[in-house]
Amino acid sequence: MSPNTLALSPSSQNLWRLVLIRLLVLLAQSVSVMAAYLSGWFPLPWTPLLITLSVSAGVSILTLLRLRSNWPVTSIEYALQLLFDMAVHSVLLYYSGGPTNPFVSYYLVPLTIAAATLPWFFTAVLAIVAVTAYSALLIWYMPLNAFEIPAGGGLVNLHVIGMWLNFAMSAGLISLFVVRMADALRLHADRLAERREQSVRDAQLLGIASVAAGAAHELSTPLSTMSVLLKEISKDYSDPLLQEDLAVLQEQVKLCKESLQHMVRSAEDSRRQPEKMQPGDDWLRALLARWQLMRPEASWQLQPLPEGEAPLLRATPELGQGILNLLNNAADACPDNIQISLHWDSSQLTLRIRDHGPGVPLHIAEQLGTAFVTTKGKKGFGLGLFLSQAAVSRLGGSVKLFNQDGGGTLTEVRLPVVTGEL
Repeated sequence: MSPNTLALSPSSQNLWRLVLIRLLVLLAQSVSVMAAYLSGWFPLPWTPLLITLSVSAGVSILTLLRLRSNWPVTSIEYALQLLFDMAVHSVLLYYSGGPTNPFVSYYLVPLTIAAATLPWFFTAVLAIVAVTAYSALLIWYMPLNAFEIPAGGGLVNLHVIGMWLNFAMSAGLISLFVVRMADALRLHADRLAERREQSVRDAQLLGIASVAAGAAHELSTPLSTMSVLLKEISKDYSDPLLQEDLAVLQEQVKLCKESLQHMVRSAEDSRRQPEKMQPGDDWLRALLARWQLMRPEASWQLQPLPEGEAPLLRATPELGQGILNLLNNAADACPDNIQISLHWDSSQLTLRIRDHGPGVPLHIAEQLGTAFVTTKGKKGFGLGLFLSQAAVSRLGGSVKLFNQDGGGTLTEVRLPVVTGEL
């Protein structure tokens, strides 16, 4: 299994960690058996113990080989792996003192892992198995009598030492591994929630795009009719004031038709050439020049740009329209003294738009960026910020709004840079 696939699969990650725990415990068990054999303190049945440890090692190796494949790790497989660990532990306990063995409480470690990583049903089944195995060991086991050995005129209680070692090992395994297993599942859940949110946003965008396409098609006919009628009215009346008003209306109709044509051309360009690489400073200056024609009443100032060559960004039509929406929001809030700045480093560009309007109302701050949520009342549709966030998010960036001391809003747009040359 490739590292990328492993990183995206919390079940595979957790199974790999489980095998690592098994190998660490197997190492500790092997060292204990070897020490008991060499010291001669415990008359243990060495053959069954060695066979059990060998089976555990063999299953661990097979599991590691299995993780190199692309097979998904299911909850059933993961539960069976934990069940195998319990079975191995039960066999070892049977041949080494049963409930009198200080490591008998190690049953709690696989149960803790199950509770942190598996659905409740599998955890309940494993809990029943652990209690049943412990209960059976109360009756059937091979006694181990030598727990105290002489040392310097006194006795060393190996049972107490073993209990301490078991506690220390269990605490270490839970702290180092079980917490990471739970974190992997939480991270996976967060990714799934993010993907679901992205799917909902994409569905909303598709709906808006469909409505916009239909509106553009429907508006072309009445706009053409209005243009013809305005020309006819202009020929029939010679009043200078009326002619001036008719000229304004014709100019507005022409602007509407050009906006619809620009929307269609942008969609076609986006389909043929979705994006182009452009230096961030050139892209921003061109965008501001276009915005100035759209909003001549707005007064704004571009802060001095950093020295050096600006990095490249993916200048898509959707991104340009999204930034125009943010600029229009700032002008709608307060058209005076809008401050714009652009900064960059090796990984991202940061565009900041500072207005001096009333700011973002706290009662809808968390809802901004959702479709049809607006601060403009009946004057807004609640789509500008939503479309801007969607365009920036598709490029791997983010849009954030901050209320400023003394009033106003700071809109911060972060965009990833593109490495390469023009």
